[in-house]
This record gives sequence, structure tokens and C-alpha cells, in this order.
Amino acid sequence: MPKRSSKPTDLNSRAAAIVAQATSDEPDADPYEGKNPAAVELGRLGGRKGGKARAAKLTSEQRSEIAKKAATVRWAARPSADETTPDCKS
Repeated sequence: MPKRSSKPTDLNSRAAAIVAQATSDEPDADPYEGKNPAAVELGRLGGRKGGKARAAKLTSEQRSEIAKKAATVRWAARPSADETTPDCKS
């Protein structure tokens, strides 16, 4: 089940919230406030090079196995052709 949003669902309430946010004099909150700047930078650095570094360490067989597993999971979530085709036995 998807998480519920705390945002207003009524169109007029949503429009009022957007206008209030756009005309507000308060500056946007800094997402890094209270965090160690050096730690934030290290986290970004590791995140940027993570996928490329992992791919460089894998053999072609390992990459192929990972891709097969991902495709299996991706296609398992979809209904089969038999489930989507209506019965035409008239």
C-alpha cells in the first residue's frame, strides 16, 4: 500500500498551499543543517563512484547473472498474456 501524503488532497487547498509557499518570506530549510560537512561530502563522493566501481570489479559472468535476476524479478511483477486477454469463447 502506498504511503499517504500529508499534502492537501482538495484542489483548492492544494492551490492555497502552493501560493502560501511561493509567497512566504521564510527561506527554505537547509537539508544539511546540523550535519558534519566533511561527512556529507564523503557520502556524496562514495555515492557518485559506487556503481562504476562495482561494475569494474565484476566479471562478465557476474554481471550477466545480476542482469538475469533483475529481468526475472521485473517480468514476474507483470501479468501474463493469458491473464490479460479476455475470453472469446462465444
